[in-house]
Amino acid sequence: MRTCARWIAITASFAIAVSLFAQAVRAAEAAPQINSALDVYAKPAMLVDIGAGRRLNLRCEGSGSPTVIFESGAIADSMAWYKVQPATAKSTRACAYDRAGYGFSDAGPLPRDIAASADDLHALIKAAHIATPVVLVGHSLGTNIVRRYADTHASDVAALVLLDPPAQNVGEFSPQWQKNEDEGRGAMLAAIEACEKAAEKMQLDPPAPGAKNCLRGPNPEFSTTLNAAQRAYKLKPGFWKTVLSVQQTNVELFKGAVPAHENHGAIPLLVLEPDATNADAPEQDRKALDAATVKTHKLIAATSTGGKIIPVEHSSHDVQFDRPDAVTSAILEAIRRVRAAPAAPPAR
Repeated sequence: MRTCARWIAITASFAIAVSLFAQAVRAAEAAPQINSALDVYAKPAMLVDIGAGRRLNLRCEGSGSPTVIFESGAIADSMAWYKVQPATAKSTRACAYDRAGYGFSDAGPLPRDIAASADDLHALIKAAHIATPVVLVGHSLGTNIVRRYADTHASDVAALVLLDPPAQNVGEFSPQWQKNEDEGRGAMLAAIEACEKAAEKMQLDPPAPGAKNCLRGPNPEFSTTLNAAQRAYKLKPGFWKTVLSVQQTNVELFKGAVPAHENHGAIPLLVLEPDATNADAPEQDRKALDAATVKTHKLIAATSTGGKIIPVEHSSHDVQFDRPDAVTSAILEAIRRVRAAPAAPPAR
């Protein structure tokens, strides 16, 4: 179980998709101890109006330039960066936010594909008056979102730091794996739809017979206040509509290879590659997943002449939890490279 499972593996178990901060749960099982410092995530920080009556929850700390903006994985919120954001804020301004439908942010119009998320991020940056260009840091599906943002708003982006981009085109290495994924997707979507319907009828707490697996129990590392806040937003129909739409709309994204036309010029583009990203995958799938992951990372790094792959030892897919030091180091490298770059000539 993990916070934001590899996008390509979530059909194996819906519980994976709804598990936030599972890494913390594993640690807590060994020695349960409440981390009261996390209570800051039990309430919104700054609700920014991005237009059309919608607000996104933005958390910023520190000062300096360039601003670093964190983009979480598939269904994670800003709490995913609780280890990395404070460390980054010692060197510059660091901001994390809840995407539409998650945490304390309002739900957004459907479908919730990466284009919609990139559009929301652009609206947030403008509405919050965040100076650009920024350094974008993405994890898992968040890497696809920040890459899309850089495609459409290149002048806003000074650097990209990508934490374990999900493998694309796994079917190239294992058609059987892709066949199994396609066949299992229906059950996963049906499970989410059942949770959505239960949420609409306010039958998640206590759960209706068909919704008993929708919500996890309290996290022993969280306070009562934080557990209640986490549970409250996952009781909302908007959360489940968002999760369902994300699952439905991004399937084709990962079936294909990294787009041949993707080009990020010469900006610093750092790809963090953990050594155990597929360690929990079934043994018969691991070789194909590893090969697809390596190829995906190489193709993404090649989209910029400033691209670089950074191997990370002793880490699962959730690099920000397993090796926050490696993530912070990569971010600081990107910042140094941005600050050392010649200033762009003034617009005429």
